[in-house]
Amino acid sequence: MLVQPIEETEVKKGGIIIPDTAKEKPQEGKVVALGTGKIDDNGKKVDFTVKSGDKVLISKYGGMKSRSTAILT
Repeated sequence: MLVQPIEETEVKKGGIIIPDTAKEKPQEGKVVALGTGKIDDNGKKVDFTVKSGDKVLISKYGGMKSRSTAILT
């Protein structure tokens, strides 16, 4: 599954600006592409329950970061 992180909109409350280095990684993303599915323990193919274009939550340290800033999970 290929997921493109969705950048959070910058919210300034009370005039405090958070620097980029203090911001956390985005934890929400948009599904860009899917593979063919997974084979379960019985040898049956299990399809994905999400489809391309869906918004998903990303584990903070999960997946692999690629050069195009997309996350492979």
